[in-house]
Amino acid sequence: MANQSLKSARKIAIEVLNQFDPKRNYAAAILNRLLERTTERQRATDLVFGSVRNRTALDTVIAKFSGQPVERIAARLLNVLRIATFELLYSPETPEYSVVNEAVENTKAVGGKKQVGFVNAVLRQITRHIANRQINLEEANLSNTIPQTAMTGCEFDLPAADLLPDYETSPDAYLSAAFSLPKWLVTDWLGEFGTELTHQICIASNRRPSIYLRTNTLKTTTQELAEKLHQEGIKLEMVSHVTPAQAGVQKSERAEYEDTVDPSFHSSDTAAESMIRIKSPQAISGLPGFAQGLFTVQDMTASRAVRILRPQPDWTILDLCAAPGVKTTQLAEATGDSAVIIATDIDAERLKKVEENTARLGINSVDIVSYEELLNSKFKILNSKFDCVLLDVPCSNTGVLAKRIEVRYRIRPKAIQRLTTTQSELLGTAARLGGIKPGSKICYSTCSIQKAENSELVRNFLLRNRTFKLEFEELTLPSAEKSDHDGGYVAIIAKK
Repeated sequence: MANQSLKSARKIAIEVLNQFDPKRNYAAAILNRLLERTTERQRATDLVFGSVRNRTALDTVIAKFSGQPVERIAARLLNVLRIATFELLYSPETPEYSVVNEAVENTKAVGGKKQVGFVNAVLRQITRHIANRQINLEEANLSNTIPQTAMTGCEFDLPAADLLPDYETSPDAYLSAAFSLPKWLVTDWLGEFGTELTHQICIASNRRPSIYLRTNTLKTTTQELAEKLHQEGIKLEMVSHVTPAQAGVQKSERAEYEDTVDPSFHSSDTAAESMIRIKSPQAISGLPGFAQGLFTVQDMTASRAVRILRPQPDWTILDLCAAPGVKTTQLAEATGDSAVIIATDIDAERLKKVEENTARLGINSVDIVSYEELLNSKFKILNSKFDCVLLDVPCSNTGVLAKRIEVRYRIRPKAIQRLTTTQSELLGTAARLGGIKPGSKICYSTCSIQKAENSELVRNFLLRNRTFKLEFEELTLPSAEKSDHDGGYVAIIAKK
């Protein structure tokens, strides 16, 4: 590609936003088509994902200093402002003049002198009223400070509560506005987890998530993989897989079925289990060892389900919602590629990803079948032989909002109600397919932190199905700490 055809990260980011609708398509898909037109790929990615995650907060600032609702600003001008405002608020190391000057230049391509003047005036107003581009939140007026991290924010010199709602009197309104999250969802979290934990969830939901690698132990060790990556100049660190600080359900919730909990069950957590955290952003497919199948990208929380389950080499396992195969391949690795693993998914197109992943990783123990085929007589003989059904159900994704960046603009309470119906039906299917054999297990997992999809749903299942007992459950809240991770839930349900 000729150099003159290359574009800056800001121009690429603006193009993505111009094509992006948070309720209809996905920013990552649009970005991937445009990345080859810039040499600043990581920066373009950060600008796009950061501006989408923080869209509500950005629009609040833009509306404040433009003097009009963002709905009245032409879409192409608004997206120039969003990218520039994101950098001013969340990238304090980037010089203000650089941000403003390129925004003005980019406006010239979509508007005339009047539009250029408007964008320049709005950005000048924003910069004029920024008191501190990076202040310790303990020293800041929260109502006039847009949080950047758990510790810092961008503070404006405005009258009290002139930008954001008051945190002390209206924590739901403040957290919703400051972190670009639906108010009903924040309210739900406040009722479930309290103010302090909800604040932490909001911060984690807007973090730039780390990339973790799960070693394919069929081919190498974590230490060997780390050394290989290090030799290729990849900055990384080994992270021990530790028990999350927020685990389990409240006693008041457990009381209704606490007699079903097996006190002898223990999870598989050991200090020896570790993952590799990539410290320098990289294209995953370009990392050394990817093509050779030495690793899989997986968040630490997502890896918990199989770790807790502790599948054995002599088991016959059904992965009922297998696509794209991250947990399927983890099952194979954990059992030394010796278990009998049946992988299926109702989405036939996505099921192809399971085949791709097992082939790349060199896994032979996985038999991929269509959902319809699974229910045919060919597999009925297996139904009484399943030692475990892994059920990683479709969910609201409220534990992975930092990665599923569009979810915050799409999820609705009614959608969660519909999801719980589907989840309950799938749990019933898992019980029929894998619940005949005494001692067989269902490993139920989600990447949600909503009670309705997790402990409440499992409780209702146990009340309806008295031949099952709860061996173990764990709720992990998302975290923005050094070893940051997503949120999720896992329950081990056993046939009595």
